[in-house]
Amino acid sequence: MNNIFGNNLQLTTFGESHGAAVGGVLCGFPSNVSVHIDEIQTALERRKPGNSQAVSQRKESDTIEILSGIFEGKTLGTPIAFIIRNENQISSDYDLLKNVNRPSHADFTYFQKYGHIDHRGGGRASARETAARVAAGALAMQLLKQKGIEIFAFSKQIGNRILDKNYSELNLQNIYETPTRCPDVEISEKMLQDLNAAREDGDTLGGVVSCVIRNCPAGLGEPVFDKFQAVLAHAMMSIPAAKGFEYGAGFASAKMKGSEHNDVFASANKPKTNHAGGLLGGISTGEDIYFNVAFKPIASIAKTQHTSDKNGNMIDLTIGGRHDVCAVPRAVSVVEAMAALVTADFLLRK
Repeated sequence: MNNIFGNNLQLTTFGESHGAAVGGVLCGFPSNVSVHIDEIQTALERRKPGNSQAVSQRKESDTIEILSGIFEGKTLGTPIAFIIRNENQISSDYDLLKNVNRPSHADFTYFQKYGHIDHRGGGRASARETAARVAAGALAMQLLKQKGIEIFAFSKQIGNRILDKNYSELNLQNIYETPTRCPDVEISEKMLQDLNAAREDGDTLGGVVSCVIRNCPAGLGEPVFDKFQAVLAHAMMSIPAAKGFEYGAGFASAKMKGSEHNDVFASANKPKTNHAGGLLGGISTGEDIYFNVAFKPIASIAKTQHTSDKNGNMIDLTIGGRHDVCAVPRAVSVVEAMAALVTADFLLRK
């Protein structure tokens, strides 16, 4: 298993959904950086289950415990180790699933690779693992703030409900004021109605998270194999339930002519447009870096599915337990965290 992400700033995560804890070790973080634990806790609060009607009702405090690397409010330059204890597992919810390959879950592939798995809550494949990413990302975010770099992710789409506005038209300070993490209150309310309708129907929804990295300096990125967008794609596609990544004009570029897509320069270093998404040749231009991440519908649904067990016997499967109706609201903070880790890593490489 590869549980390590990053180059100069390297995160190793550990833990399963229903184990004792999840956590991480962050290596390469510079010394003498002031760290505010409350900002890490705030990030974890935004990701955790049970904090709104739009997400799983599993109740976790998600309190971070720093084990090493920080002393008297500043980093030491040594590995920063932390844990987040699991407190509200109901493993009995998964007793009936031990002999079933749940549709669209990782049960089958994990068993084929490892031969022995923790079936409770998805084990290591669970989105519970992302709590460690959010904690590490919150640390990286504090490093980026010293350089004036800001990162905002938000819900762009849930199901068929789309926020049809550019990020520049939105008040991104409002993202966490709504349960759906959509900064447009009116659209957020409609998204919430769609989520409630899907829940009542025993079903789930997919969606899209948009993200913008502001004030990133020009010159970050390591061509040819560690282009900024390549590492971003790697980071985003490692998030559970992620199905697609695009940056800048993205797939819309395929319909454009070169004369439409080219970002001509209005001055020596300032383009008129930013179809490139702040990246040229895999290196940051100094313009906003913006991208979208698509997420599939949550695979655990309450509708009855006619499938087979591990012995090939056909069964009717109804999945109980406490599951999200859509990954998007909680994935917003995970996308922010991974973008922060990528950006901080490139900053340290430079």
